[in-house]
Amino acid sequence: MSAATAGALVLFSGGQDSTTCLALALDRYERVETVGFDYGQRHRVELDQRAVIRESLRQNFPAWRERLGDDHLIRIETLAQISTTAMTHDVAIVADGRGLPNTFVPGRNLVFLTLAAAIAYRRGFKHIIGGMCETDFSGYPDCRDDTVKAMQLALNLGMDARFVVETPLMWLDKAATWRLAQTLGGAALVDLILEATHSCYLGERAIRHEWGYGCGTCPACRLRAEGWRKYMASLENPVPASRNDTVGLP
Repeated sequence: MSAATAGALVLFSGGQDSTTCLALALDRYERVETVGFDYGQRHRVELDQRAVIRESLRQNFPAWRERLGDDHLIRIETLAQISTTAMTHDVAIVADGRGLPNTFVPGRNLVFLTLAAAIAYRRGFKHIIGGMCETDFSGYPDCRDDTVKAMQLALNLGMDARFVVETPLMWLDKAATWRLAQTLGGAALVDLILEATHSCYLGERAIRHEWGYGCGTCPACRLRAEGWRKYMASLENPVPASRNDTVGLP
């Protein structure tokens, strides 16, 4: 694998975070492919939105059109078979004794990164980009920066490679993620994320809120809604540039 490979593989679920990461990759790299995972999730509608988002990026962002390459969809229903979580089964969303919501699917991101690295190895990509975040998240241990760094080391040792696992949203809250989307693609990208991406754990797409579609009550909807409100407030009351926490390109 050449260290000069100017390409990236993006873990692309069809949600707000992964779509922002995809836009960032398209802005940065000459060749970008995407990978998604069908693991029996209740909100499988997110997988349907992936094609909608990819086609919109091709049609409405000419500078990125030729950079967006193949998509890969990997089926790993085993994750749903070996654990009973609110992400994969029709059970109420509650927190356990540690305060960890039962939407946590043990090992999910570890499996995702391993399979993504296998694809990246075969496709000749050095860079693997994921939307893991330790700032606005539900406490999932496999979203932590330390976890991702440990996985990068393990993948490089196990495949004798030099992958770089990038997590551009790791230290951003949801409001900053909306601002990053605006920086990358302007109002058109923000509108695309509002209308086409899916975050709701319950798979609700019949109810449209100001921040997009969803039930409005699950943890993912609450995070997205709060981030949108903070983002809109920052547009209405911008702070001086010296104190502006708007995030540009990492």
